[in-house]
Amino acid sequence: MLLHLLPAITLASAAFEASNFGFEWQQRLSSLGLEENNVTSGGCEAACAYLSDHLPIPDIQPDSETAYWKEKSFFWSAQQAAISPKCFVQPLSAEDVAAVVVLAQQTQCKFAVKSGGHAAFAGASNIQDGITIDLQYLDEITVSEDQTVTRLGPGNRWTDVYSHLVPLGLSVVGGRDSEIGVGGLTLGGGISWYSSRYGWALDGVRSYELVTASGQVLEVNLESYPDLYWALRGGGNNFGIVTRFDLETFPQGGMWGGSMITGPDTLDQVLDAFHDFAYTSTGDVDAFSFSAFCWFQEHKMFIASSTLVYARPVESPAIFENYTKIESMHSTLKMRDMVDMSAEISSSSPNGLRESYWTATFRISREMLQVIVDIWKEEIEPIKEVEGLIPALVYQPMTSDVTSRFAKNGGNCLGIKESEGPLLNINYSVMWKNEEDDEAVLHAARQTIKRSVEKSKELGLDHRYIYQNYAWHEQDVFAGYGEENRERLREISKKYDPEQVFQKLQPGYFKL
Repeated sequence: MLLHLLPAITLASAAFEASNFGFEWQQRLSSLGLEENNVTSGGCEAACAYLSDHLPIPDIQPDSETAYWKEKSFFWSAQQAAISPKCFVQPLSAEDVAAVVVLAQQTQCKFAVKSGGHAAFAGASNIQDGITIDLQYLDEITVSEDQTVTRLGPGNRWTDVYSHLVPLGLSVVGGRDSEIGVGGLTLGGGISWYSSRYGWALDGVRSYELVTASGQVLEVNLESYPDLYWALRGGGNNFGIVTRFDLETFPQGGMWGGSMITGPDTLDQVLDAFHDFAYTSTGDVDAFSFSAFCWFQEHKMFIASSTLVYARPVESPAIFENYTKIESMHSTLKMRDMVDMSAEISSSSPNGLRESYWTATFRISREMLQVIVDIWKEEIEPIKEVEGLIPALVYQPMTSDVTSRFAKNGGNCLGIKESEGPLLNINYSVMWKNEEDDEAVLHAARQTIKRSVEKSKELGLDHRYIYQNYAWHEQDVFAGYGEENRERLREISKKYDPEQVFQKLQPGYFKL
């Protein structure tokens, strides 16, 4: 057993004992397979060496050159792939994850956690010279006997989930892009084609398996730990490492959907259609849409791409008539299933480019929709010829049907009231090729959001919410949840993580 622990770990143990989460720390270390050794300092190099020598789980270090560089290539953005951890570790169980978390504290080695690796900014789920915990082997997919709950490991991508469920005539509230990981999307929100009927992915989690800073593995649900359950529904990576999600499951057959591309002379029509849908679709919980405005560099023109999905096998539903009457340059609208639909969405966001996401939320008005597009056009004017530039301004409605689901199962922590819908979520998404263009590209994005928020305040159409899954690291996500919710999240964090391991040793992504 490890008898020479860091003072911080000893304090953490004492705090948990005081809160009826007690255990004998040495017994916990022993149960995790950590025997007495001389690894009390030495940082990440010592931690990685110990993992390699003592734990029967995959550990990939730079001297394993082929495997190491292959692992780095599995990140979506070039910024994340450029980071070089001291080692990647690939747990096979929740107990393995617990062992890594305990060892990281013992050696004071910083770490990151990767589910699908689809975050845009550097350090979100990878860490320079630390331990990157890659959850890809936690890939359980188990449907309950009564087909009402599906157990998912965070190592799954949504393509894995839908490929398993579609043949069974089932689905869950999950991601729309096939290559996004289950973990990050669900912890941050999880907008879905099914959100009008069921809410976001976080609203459909029945239970979490969570590894805490102490190395305990908790089953977290509304009955067992209601405060922690509330916090995990939108609180990101601040409370532990989730090693299993139990998602509510429902019957789902075919659907109708796809995207329609329209030319520069149709932008006003698309804005009209989006505005009308945000208000008139309430009550039709099978309908979902979003519209993206893009600069098509190759042909030097602005285009619009409207993605429409009806979660029932109904050809060309009337709810989308204002969209489908617009003359299109190209359309993929057809009958399909979730595997096919999510693969199409994924095809528009390839791996390996430089990426940035920014977001804001507004109250919807036709004037505001126009104002944001105009600002976006002005700000991208100086960067139109940046090599490989693909900028998109994406509008998504948070209809009253969607916001009404946020109170489900005791409510989530996002701070959005049912009465506030419909709202407009915008995602400024941009891809480009070269690091030398970072400053100019990010300036355009930053200014687009800044000016749009300022204008919304002038018009009385501002809203504080910042969607975590679309935010850039400069944005203060949890301020957008409201001060009361933010303070409650901090209190819960301190209760279950007294030494603030997931605030300090896991510095990546959005902290409280």
